[in-house]
Amino acid sequence: MSIARRIRDITVATLNERLEKAEDPVRMIDQFLWSTREDIIQAEKLHQQYANHSNHLRAQWLQAEAQKERREQQAMTALKAGEENMARIALHEKASCEERSAQYRELYEQSRQNTMDLEEQLREMRSEYQTVYDKREYYTARMESVRLQQRMNSRLQGGVSDGAHPGTMFRQMEDRISDLEQEARSLRDVRRMGREFDQGGVGNTVKSVIERELAELKRKLEKEGWSS
Repeated sequence: MSIARRIRDITVATLNERLEKAEDPVRMIDQFLWSTREDIIQAEKLHQQYANHSNHLRAQWLQAEAQKERREQQAMTALKAGEENMARIALHEKASCEERSAQYRELYEQSRQNTMDLEEQLREMRSEYQTVYDKREYYTARMESVRLQQRMNSRLQGGVSDGAHPGTMFRQMEDRISDLEQEARSLRDVRRMGREFDQGGVGNTVKSVIERELAELKRKLEKEGWSS
């Protein structure tokens, strides 16, 4: 039977079940370790007290045993001397010592058994502490793996959304340069046609059509908010 084992809110039997549901398992383990460590400290103090008490009881028991043997020797000496009355007194004191010896021996054996029970409890608590400490190391490593995985996922998602992939980047540059080249060629052709138009390279009929279409384009642009 365990001695001075107080009931903890969390035991090893239920700890594993709660860890899987906990948002911060390492914190829960730390709480358990702190509680268990306090129990171990208190049990160690109690064990030392029991050990001191057992030593005291054993000394009292052995002292009563020694006194019992002395009284028996005294009774034998008195009988040899023919003093029966003194022998009776010695035997009476021997009986008292024998009773006291039996009492202290019983107390000592009970205390010794309690001390052994407490030692067993301490072994169990230290084993529990080590088991949970090892579990803490596992969960710490597991949470670190999750944290690093989240960072990696965040980095990969950021790279995709920003369009930072080299193939995508160069395709965008190629398209942009092609657009600029096309604009430059179109502007050059327009300017060349403008010079030909001004130099009379185009007939009056064509010019009239062009001017009419140009005016139409201007009206469309003005509707769209354009101003010359």
